[in-house]
Amino acid sequence: MSTLDPVAVFRTEAAECLEAIEAGLLDLTHQLDNKDLVDAVFRGLHTLKGSGAMFGFEALAAFTHHCETAFDRVRKGEVAATSELVAAVLAAQDHMRALVDQPDADHGDIGHKLLAQLQAAVGGREAAPAAAPAAVSVPAAARDAAKKKNSWRIRFSLPANSMANGTNPLGLLDELRDLGECTVCANTSAIPPLDALAPTELHISWDVTLTSEHDRSAIDDVFIFVLDDMELSVEEISGQAAATAAPVEEKAAPAPVVAAASPTPVSPTTVPEFRPVEAVPAKREAPAAVSQAKAAENVRVPAERLDELMDRVGELVIAQSRLSQLASASTDIALRSVSEEIERLSGELRDTMMVLRMVPVATLFSRFRRLVHDLARETGKVIELVTEGESTEVDKTVIERLADPLVHLVRNSIDHGLETPADRLAFGKTEAGTVTLSARQAGGEVIISIKDDGRGINRERVRAKAESSGLIQPGQPLSDSELLQLIFAPGFSTAAAITNLSGRGVGMDVVKKTVEALRGAIDIFSVPGQGSEVSLRIPLTLAIIDGLLVRVGSGRYVIPLSAVEECLELSLEEDLRSRGRSFISLRDSLVPFLRLRDLFRTGTKPDVHQKVVVISTGTERVGLVVDQIIGDHQTVIKSMSKLHNNVATFSGATILGDGSVALILDVGHLVAAGQQQEAQLRVAG
Repeated sequence: MSTLDPVAVFRTEAAECLEAIEAGLLDLTHQLDNKDLVDAVFRGLHTLKGSGAMFGFEALAAFTHHCETAFDRVRKGEVAATSELVAAVLAAQDHMRALVDQPDADHGDIGHKLLAQLQAAVGGREAAPAAAPAAVSVPAAARDAAKKKNSWRIRFSLPANSMANGTNPLGLLDELRDLGECTVCANTSAIPPLDALAPTELHISWDVTLTSEHDRSAIDDVFIFVLDDMELSVEEISGQAAATAAPVEEKAAPAPVVAAASPTPVSPTTVPEFRPVEAVPAKREAPAAVSQAKAAENVRVPAERLDELMDRVGELVIAQSRLSQLASASTDIALRSVSEEIERLSGELRDTMMVLRMVPVATLFSRFRRLVHDLARETGKVIELVTEGESTEVDKTVIERLADPLVHLVRNSIDHGLETPADRLAFGKTEAGTVTLSARQAGGEVIISIKDDGRGINRERVRAKAESSGLIQPGQPLSDSELLQLIFAPGFSTAAAITNLSGRGVGMDVVKKTVEALRGAIDIFSVPGQGSEVSLRIPLTLAIIDGLLVRVGSGRYVIPLSAVEECLELSLEEDLRSRGRSFISLRDSLVPFLRLRDLFRTGTKPDVHQKVVVISTGTERVGLVVDQIIGDHQTVIKSMSKLHNNVATFSGATILGDGSVALILDVGHLVAAGQQQEAQLRVAG
């Protein structure tokens, strides 16, 4: 049985912590006076620093400490939260991520530059500067008296397996010492005999007396990331009680003092000055129960295991298909019954597996808040990011592969689409431009749109650039859709100069190639002066789909069932009448159709009763003429070989129950071919 690597677990949790810190910082950009956001960022930095130190990421802990200190000053009101401070900590957060991923790498003087930037953002912005002259005239004794010091007795113990999980109790003691003067005593009474002692287990508890200017919340912050599993008791003491309650040990040294003897018990009758403070376990009893319930409901599973399980489910579906084929050819009623039951179970297992692989697009959209924030600072534009449909779920593989295309589209909208604040005001628009990311499900597809309210696409510049680049002939007639699709050509760019954002003509080409590799399509709309919208239509999953199995000649093919609208019969007479026009009348509208027998050059005669399968993508429809509709088929998608990457008609292949291979038709390509044929016939006729 494999065991989890504690460092790998820390990296995963650190990534989540950094994402939470980034989200808090971006929210703080718009609400600089929000104390809750300041506290949330501080807690995130504190957790990252403490857990990093425990797992041996000393460079990360040391660097994060400076950012934590800066936000601690903001939290105490000593420094005001500013956009410069947020930008500095965001830049530092990127360095923290690098220290998590590559702790032993040479990062040069990046850390020193970032800390200098952080110091510049914090320095000179202290709150209430008028209080400083008054403080100078106050005697030192009066200042010390003004600062109230509290005394606390802290008793805590950690689980026996805490050190094996990466928790270092000495780090907790060091953090307590940072809060003020403290005396530490170790309780060793629970240590078992040597022959029963496991070296990886912890059996020591601690009794600490702390005198500090900090309040109870500072003590809770020390234990913030181990509270759920430990036993902690905090009692406030005062005056003589502090001296009486203090464990009899030598005076605190630079390192925590640890003694082998048990702490001196303190009786409540001998120390009446005690003012008990509610112990943490009792105070957090309900939240702890909720936390444990949530932990029980959620299990962290590596993505590789999900991929492996998906492969096994795919093989099971293929085996079930073979069993169904054998059962259909048999007269054994029991075999058919078992086959139907296994088909039902495999279908349910497939659906469950597909749900496990689905993740909300919110995980994808959240990445663009930081991108928009950075681009706004770089370009000097005022930009608002709006997200819609974040709960829409897509296969995790699709999410991973869509990240880069969406980055190019968002950067393109900001650089080419949105105007500067001065230009927007001159055009009668609001100063802030809006970029909207939206997602919605339509059948077996998810449609992700990137929309801006900028200047729109200049069609004259697009045509001029396309003609000068040789993409089209001068004066060549093009529909509006065909003209706009030219921006996805390799090397195409209408930017006047190359900048850090655009101008090289590679971004949109990458978008098109990636979307086509996902068996998707791109729609683009633009209104001059009002903005543009680019919509990506992507399949929900790339693993297993429901398909319609058809026969063309002697070959069998699969059409994705989500794209099928209806099936019609095409008689031989109608087929002969439609020669030369290839249109079928469907409820008072003409739908172009393709004869797959001719397209695939089967060399066979058509069946007497041919069928037309009407498929659609978005608002476009086309009919596919096939010889026979065999039935529905659970299709496990297998990728095409490198030799067939350029065959646009097919998007993949699948294995049938008898072991033969059926090709999966690329619906988007076939619809485009049908629409092109329709346009040519209309021009000719």
